[in-house]
Amino acid sequence: MQKVYLDSAATTQVREEVIAKMQDALGECYGNPSSTHSFGRTAKTAIEKTRKTIAKYLNAHPAEIIFTSGGTEADNMILRGAVRDLDVRTIITSKIEHHAVLHTVEELEKEYGIALHYVNLDANGNPDLIHLKELLAKDDTKKIVSLMHVNNEIGNKLDIDAVCILCKEYNALFHSDTVQSVGHYAWDVQQTPVDFLTAAAHKFHGPKGIGFAYIKKDKGIKPLIFGGSQERGFRAGTEPYHNIVGLEEAFVMSYNNLDEEKAYVTELKQYFIDKIKTEIPEVKFNGLSGDIDKSTYTLVNVNLPVDEKKGLMLLFHLDLKGIGCSKGSACQSGSSLGSHVLTEVLSNEDLQKPSVRFSFSKYNTKQELDYTIQVLKEFVES
Repeated sequence: MQKVYLDSAATTQVREEVIAKMQDALGECYGNPSSTHSFGRTAKTAIEKTRKTIAKYLNAHPAEIIFTSGGTEADNMILRGAVRDLDVRTIITSKIEHHAVLHTVEELEKEYGIALHYVNLDANGNPDLIHLKELLAKDDTKKIVSLMHVNNEIGNKLDIDAVCILCKEYNALFHSDTVQSVGHYAWDVQQTPVDFLTAAAHKFHGPKGIGFAYIKKDKGIKPLIFGGSQERGFRAGTEPYHNIVGLEEAFVMSYNNLDEEKAYVTELKQYFIDKIKTEIPEVKFNGLSGDIDKSTYTLVNVNLPVDEKKGLMLLFHLDLKGIGCSKGSACQSGSSLGSHVLTEVLSNEDLQKPSVRFSFSKYNTKQELDYTIQVLKEFVES
């Protein structure tokens, strides 16, 4: 049976070079980075080198990079810190954010009584910037805006520069969940002056369990995890040295090969769009995922002309055929509820039909896409 992995928005295949780097770290550099002897100093030096490398590519200061267990911890760290330490009393977000943001702000509303507002969305799932401006101008409370750069389900790209301008105009903080875009798009935090962003290595061919938060210097957020003095006192716990050097290798390789790999994956996505429209003419594209210019090049989310009962078997059928994909965020796979993102952007009629997210990487081929679309066509016509 052919095996096709088209779920890179959930997690990516780890590069061989990253695996080799991590194996070396596990086998040869086992000192605790907090130890003062040579074994510990070697590990500590490599961690600080990684911090400087990330900062260089983001045009940030090394002290602004904090290693975390991934995007979820980083989002929690920033949003909780903004309310607890920075006197934020109003959070503005959208209903199609990742649950790492949505569930966090819901808890903050309960715990601290902060005002929580959701910016309106247009028919494609884009935040209404006029409404955002109205929310920012509503009162004089300290505010933070939290809007993701690339939506993990429908691939829409936020006009992040416009949001930066609005936040600056109204003296609001701006946090962006950039888990789906770091490693896939160039970043310059001086040109796009967000206050906070988050990243996870496993989204750009690195290991799971490691990511980072960018926290603009002197923002005054305090630790979320207390204990030792690791991460310059900002995040306690022995650093996972092997994961950190794996992150660095994946990060550097992603950016050194960005133009070439972006062009290749973009071509794959366009090929998929053209081919599926030919083979299944009634297919629809959710959000803006079918528009190469207005969505990320890494994924497409399709709505298929199949009734609800038959649609329940779609992912099972694809899995039997060796195809790995997703009906939404991988974090929702254990939930009986449908996608909260698609609930916001689809009509009731289209919500009854199956929607599937296919996400691509440098490891995919057109032949794999041909096979996948043929399987989909046979399912639709059966």
